[in-house]
Amino acid sequence: MNNNEVEDELELDEYQNEQNQVMIQTHEKINQNLCGEIIKMEEGYVELSLETIPDMLADDVGLIHGGFIFGSADYAAMLAVNERNVVLVASDCQFLSPVKLHDVVDVIAKVRHKEGRKRNVHVQAFVLDIKVFEGEFKTVITDKHVLKLKLLDAEEQKSGTPKAQRKKS
Repeated sequence: MNNNEVEDELELDEYQNEQNQVMIQTHEKINQNLCGEIIKMEEGYVELSLETIPDMLADDVGLIHGGFIFGSADYAAMLAVNERNVVLVASDCQFLSPVKLHDVVDVIAKVRHKEGRKRNVHVQAFVLDIKVFEGEFKTVITDKHVLKLKLLDAEEQKSGTPKAQRKKS
């Protein structure tokens, strides 16, 4: 077993309990009624099931707002990465078919690429055998919670001007 295999095993151990089930490390407070219930979860892979409800309606005809489908796909991507401080930085997605009230949407997410702190996740969603959504989600794992990162120094926040652009007094 080489060093990379040992490191991968050690990483996996951090996310499994004694029954070898992957433990959720991120987005623990998500309302699964609005984002999907976890059906299967493995390292780098997750399946969700989203049952559409009246709170998701966009109109009186029964169309489900696409934001709920995107939210479920985003949630699946975060769970596939399963790092405490994972954040979405970009996505490229397509809504392929409408979803209606009482449809059950099956969402599948798989990590396709790892590079340092970056993860690319491919997500697909189906109603029965019809693909309704497909997307690539680009994520980054940060050292701290995104709301606790110091993104700008105090002067930049006050002046709105980056330090490098300010004149020396």
